[in-house]
Amino acid sequence: MPKPSSSSAPRRASRPADAIVKKSLRENFGFTELRPGQREVIDSVLARRHTLAIMPTGAGKSLCYQLPALEMPGATVIVSPLIALMKDQSDKLEDAGMEAAEVNSTLNQSEEAQALETIGEGGSEFIFATPERVTDPEFLELLKQAQVSLFVVDEAHCISHWGHDFRPAYLQLGAVIAALGTPTVLALTATATPEVATDIAQQLDLPHLNVINTGIYRPNLHYRVLQASDEEAKLGLLLEHVQALQGSGIVYAATVKAVEEVHARLRQAGIEAACYHGQMGTAARERNQDQFMSGAMHLMVATNAFGMGIDKPDIRFVIHYQIPGNLQAYYQESGRAGRDGEKAQCLLLYQRKDRQVQQFFLARRYPDIDDLATVYRALQEKRRRARAEEIDATLDTLSGPRVQVALKLLEDGGLVSQDAQLHYRPTGQRATRNVLDALAARYRDKSARDHSALEQMVFYAQTGFCRWKVLLEHFDEQVPWSHCGHCDNCLDPPERHLAPEHVREHVPDIAPVPTGPAPGTRVRVARYGEGAVVEQAGEKLTVEFPDGTRKVFMREFVKTVN
Repeated sequence: MPKPSSSSAPRRASRPADAIVKKSLRENFGFTELRPGQREVIDSVLARRHTLAIMPTGAGKSLCYQLPALEMPGATVIVSPLIALMKDQSDKLEDAGMEAAEVNSTLNQSEEAQALETIGEGGSEFIFATPERVTDPEFLELLKQAQVSLFVVDEAHCISHWGHDFRPAYLQLGAVIAALGTPTVLALTATATPEVATDIAQQLDLPHLNVINTGIYRPNLHYRVLQASDEEAKLGLLLEHVQALQGSGIVYAATVKAVEEVHARLRQAGIEAACYHGQMGTAARERNQDQFMSGAMHLMVATNAFGMGIDKPDIRFVIHYQIPGNLQAYYQESGRAGRDGEKAQCLLLYQRKDRQVQQFFLARRYPDIDDLATVYRALQEKRRRARAEEIDATLDTLSGPRVQVALKLLEDGGLVSQDAQLHYRPTGQRATRNVLDALAARYRDKSARDHSALEQMVFYAQTGFCRWKVLLEHFDEQVPWSHCGHCDNCLDPPERHLAPEHVREHVPDIAPVPTGPAPGTRVRVARYGEGAVVEQAGEKLTVEFPDGTRKVFMREFVKTVN
């Protein structure tokens, strides 16, 4: 876990910090009191400490950078993956009389030109941008002119490989912070295990990050799991509870197909609902989101593409139609309910085969040794051709995120480095097969941990223990009680219906990652013939065939050749 840093006093703290905070809170934001945890974070930032604030949804994280930013010279940069949230926060700041600019893909050419001109002239106190934009060399040069004194990383769990929503675009933020002269950094997230907190500090290259964790427990959230024997039974449970629950709600499904099927069944049952997933057009997504946020539509059916940063306090229920990949994601998504502090329901509908969906997502999530070799060769070719603008076309066979992860791995291994424009170049160190394999091994370990995290999610779905206690223990938080008193297992303990030994037998241990044919093993797959295993990830095996093609199969369809 990162340790608190030593830092100097704030440059403008001529009055006691308490007086500064109270006066600014009243005059600029119209509040008389701070919420629990906010004061500690604000004091840390004003003292110029690099800070990681882990605060539950609805705890008021935005104020933790907005208030100290007004007491610090220069500009504040807020990096967020959420364009909708940028606009919301930017509008609110401007309504309060503060200068704010947002730079993202939704701006037209004239709007972007105006925003960039304002930033270059030092006219913006707050600058909102995506991680992709702040790593753009031209935009980075513009930020240097703005004299950034506070650098905010929102949704900071996205930077961690161990986090539930890892986004490779965050990997270069450490280099951006260094290029800006290492201003005070505030990283914000609602969820972070100790392991994730340590990884955030490492990725940002801030070993003395001051971690402030206000705890995840929210007594207004009532957790419940219902078991379903098959898909029809699960749909029946969903319809029953959506019709019975009052107020606005979100139904999460793991795939686009499931979202569309659930949405169609709800509409067939006469239940009005909006729909949201990444394969929809931008206009349709924005229209549906606006309907839900305004209250014109009370139910949203969505993948996890919807919800991060959504500022709707009166969501009364969140239903998961399928399990997420881990408990961090589940807590983050279910925690979008009840931001107003009033009671809210968090329901998980569990069917055993839902685990297979998440196992499919885990397969081939990280780059392997061949991916690393492809990226490294492309960088060498770029250097020979004196081209540093784009990754060579030979990388088109890899997805963007896998390329970004591979680049960061090669940098960690000393095989490539970044120049002043954040372009990657080979260092000249030899990239032997053994060196590349050692780097790829890190992600084989991460893949194993991902599968273990999925088993913990399954454990939560099947356990007879207090739901809140399971969540708290996952985040390494201690509380002086063993029963929350308001989850399903506390209100109606399984032992009322089953013998104690039966309950114990059906509380699964965290299962080890499945083992199977080792890389290099000769196997046969129906319709494709013989090939060799090159990688395994849970229930998935990647097989390479004699013509060089690779395909991913469920383990049950792959037979070992004797």
